[in-house]
Amino acid sequence: MDEQILKAPDRRGLLLMAGAAGLALTPARRLFAAAPAGPDLAEVRAAIETQRPQAIKRLQDWIALPSIAAEGRNAQEGAKYMADLLKDAGFQSAAIIQTDGRPGVFATLDAGAARTVGMYFMYDVKQFDPAEWSSPPLEARIVERAGLGKVMIGRGAVNQKGPEATFLAALHALRAAGRKPPVNIVLVAEGEEEIGSPHFAQVVRRPEVLAALKKCHEVWMPFAAQSPIGGVEVDLGAKGLIEVELVCTTKAWGRGALDDIHSSYKAELDSPVWRLVKALSTLVSEDGNDPTIDGWFENVKPLTARQKAIIAEDVAKNPEAARKTFMGVQKWVRDLPYRDALERLASQPTVNIEGMYAGYTGPGGKTVLPSKATAKLDLRLVPDQTAAEAERKLKAHLSKRGYGDISVTVTGGYDPTQTEESSALIQSSLAVYRRSGLDVSLSPRLAGSWPGYIFTGAPVSLPAGHFGFGHGSRQHAPDEYYVIEAEHPKLRGMAGATEGYVEFLYALAGA
Repeated sequence: MDEQILKAPDRRGLLLMAGAAGLALTPARRLFAAAPAGPDLAEVRAAIETQRPQAIKRLQDWIALPSIAAEGRNAQEGAKYMADLLKDAGFQSAAIIQTDGRPGVFATLDAGAARTVGMYFMYDVKQFDPAEWSSPPLEARIVERAGLGKVMIGRGAVNQKGPEATFLAALHALRAAGRKPPVNIVLVAEGEEEIGSPHFAQVVRRPEVLAALKKCHEVWMPFAAQSPIGGVEVDLGAKGLIEVELVCTTKAWGRGALDDIHSSYKAELDSPVWRLVKALSTLVSEDGNDPTIDGWFENVKPLTARQKAIIAEDVAKNPEAARKTFMGVQKWVRDLPYRDALERLASQPTVNIEGMYAGYTGPGGKTVLPSKATAKLDLRLVPDQTAAEAERKLKAHLSKRGYGDISVTVTGGYDPTQTEESSALIQSSLAVYRRSGLDVSLSPRLAGSWPGYIFTGAPVSLPAGHFGFGHGSRQHAPDEYYVIEAEHPKLRGMAGATEGYVEFLYALAGA
């Protein structure tokens, strides 16, 4: 999930090498006491411990079925599995909703409660190359990690199946303890988050889904929000984005050879690769750090005084050296001071080249003049930019400069989100974290993205965000992991995170 591109030591995780696989689980090292102001959870806590092996197996089985939107892999199978997991956890209905892309899932759990909350899940994961992993990415082995404890390695372990399976374990534990959830739940899930959620609106804006969401007070998603040492950051929003593919071909350009040709002919023929490079260079400043697309900043909303104060508090709590070490950073852009770099991270839209390819890229040389060049970009957006505006301005910018032949395909994307600090969602999150004795900080917005706009924007118009104890990292990378048993006393493993979701549901019920 893209929103887990991290920006701070307490969100970055540790990039650790893999250890030995197949460790047997020991009894839970710790389960956390209920929050002082919360209900007595002794019976729920006992159920969590009893069901711990089943909860772990449930997650491992889910990881074994990868649904990968970019590859068209297991879309229908992934949706059905998602629906079955929800029904097994107590949802009375879980319907698969077909879209023009991969299907979504709409589920409801009526607990007879006074308050209803909305939830967001995703069942798709990123691509993977098994050769790059220390253990098979679909086996979800549990291994020991220095400084972390026992972790599960697998594609989707933290992004996003681990936190979601942990929440489902909370529902199983409540039922085993003879309790109903303290809130009713309306849940929507998708299978295209990892390609920018291009068809998620078709799920959420169906009449029956909108009607159910209208009963909700907020929408949230499970999230492994803790750092390796237990700290947590609560985001008040997230950047939007569009993912774009630019393709320059000699055929569309009307110049050069129609097919790849020997590079000796470059003296008399044009190159689409150089043309694409020149086009890309018009999108950013000379150092590549500021977007220069025409009109790009006309709707950018500056940080408020409160947002700047939140960043200042973050600077005071998280030393610059520690953040650089966790992130593997040498210098901030343009050698900016620490606070200025964090303000820029929260406030600035970006143009990033994810990858480029053309011609021959294997070992050695091949002296070829390619006939086609491709670049994949992601463009991060801040309030009050929109994805539709970004696409329109990008295309107009290129066309104005004579690059109208370069095809621009937006493969997915969504608007930025923002949720009020005073909302019940944020205040309940802060209260549960703080009652657990954690070091909690706020952030104006996540530098990454998730399709929260579909909930914060019309017609749903609800606060939306994340909550969850636990830790994981290396999402989108080899050896993605999720902590099962934590080593640090303030970090919750899977069992403690399960209890945390129960605590949060009770906090929302009383909001």
